[in-house]
Amino acid sequence: MFQRFAIAPLVCLAAAAATAQPLVEEVPFITTPDNVTLEMLRIADVGPQDFVIDLGSGDGRIVITAAKTFGARGLGVEIVGDLVRRSQANAQRAGVAERVAFREQDIFVTSLAEATVITMYLLPEFNLKLRPSLLALAPGTRIVSHDWDMGDWQPDRSTVVSVPDKAVGLEKSSRVLMWRVPARIDGLWCAGAARLRIAQTFQVARLRLEGAAPDPMVWATRIDGARIPAPADAPDQPALQWRNGELVAEAPAPGLPVGTRFARAIDNRCP
Repeated sequence: MFQRFAIAPLVCLAAAAATAQPLVEEVPFITTPDNVTLEMLRIADVGPQDFVIDLGSGDGRIVITAAKTFGARGLGVEIVGDLVRRSQANAQRAGVAERVAFREQDIFVTSLAEATVITMYLLPEFNLKLRPSLLALAPGTRIVSHDWDMGDWQPDRSTVVSVPDKAVGLEKSSRVLMWRVPARIDGLWCAGAARLRIAQTFQVARLRLEGAAPDPMVWATRIDGARIPAPADAPDQPALQWRNGELVAEAPAPGLPVGTRFARAIDNRCP
């Protein structure tokens, strides 16, 4: 069983946007071996609780596999109408039509808000164009890309899968990259006399806590979705959780009881 991703139609989509001359019929979409498809879903820990959106879904096999093998629900977004209709027929044959849907649509106007997992096999320029929308999704949403990265947004996990018959490029392997959308916590946060200032670059955060203990605490950590864990080499530092727009202390630290709630400063000032 093979997954196909409509890379070429997406390339032509960009040309269409510039010239109003769609050329999608001229270039075929590219097949992806089943082991790569399965690894994309595995690395994202897809399960029955997930809603998977596949951007450039080809004949729908990644969404169908997510439903049939992993119990998820899903949506495939594809610009080529014939592929959408083929996907719908494939879903019927696989017995998962009630769990998946396919939409003929430009991926750049598709609402992604319902997704807990997004999969894609797009060229780097499309990944970068999508990146602001992906970073705006709910913290913890998993983004999985076949082969192509997100520029300076480094993946949280990556693997390499052997593909002996790969038709694209010289390497006979595929990279599978996964990002977990980090909570957006950059700035100043306030909790009574405590002040927490955070400088964030994607999932990397540098924190400075003042007013909780006699001396300021300064540390760096890696954001894991909505979690801001203590660094592995300094477990006595605060561990925080982003929750409904607040930062909540999840583990005790000097001067900072469990349950302390930080609210984002207004106009970069605490009361």
